[in-house]
Amino acid sequence: MARLLEYADAGDTVVVWRVDRLGRSLVDVLTTVTMLGERGIGVRSVSDGIDPATSTGRLMLNLMATLAEYERELIVERVNAGIAVARAAGTRFGRPPVKPDVIARKLAIVAEARAAGHTAADAADLVGWSRATLYRHQAAAEAAAGSS
Repeated sequence: MARLLEYADAGDTVVVWRVDRLGRSLVDVLTTVTMLGERGIGVRSVSDGIDPATSTGRLMLNLMATLAEYERELIVERVNAGIAVARAAGTRFGRPPVKPDVIARKLAIVAEARAAGHTAADAADLVGWSRATLYRHQAAAEAAAGSS
């Protein structure tokens, strides 16, 4: 969107599928259309058939943008309600909990591989980790051992 707005010159017409694609909120859409109009750039909406160059088009633009913002807010409300119901039913979101005994066994396997001359990346790959994950778990284990 930013590249399009930089590229467009006076006399050009920006064609969008729907007016709500011009911004994330009603204010964004109206600001974008106003800014384009001030630069002499036309706006056309394919599915809505809106031409903001006319008074009727501006009215329709405002109505469609308002309805699009309302629709987005309803979607957010539905998603949040679904998440609340899922949490109430016991669904956990995010990463699964870390199992210290599994981490310790994997660190032992990695230590053996490193002692055998494998690189950190190869040793981490043996247990299904990236090198960064290996270092993170090693640092956590060292910190836990130091605090004990």
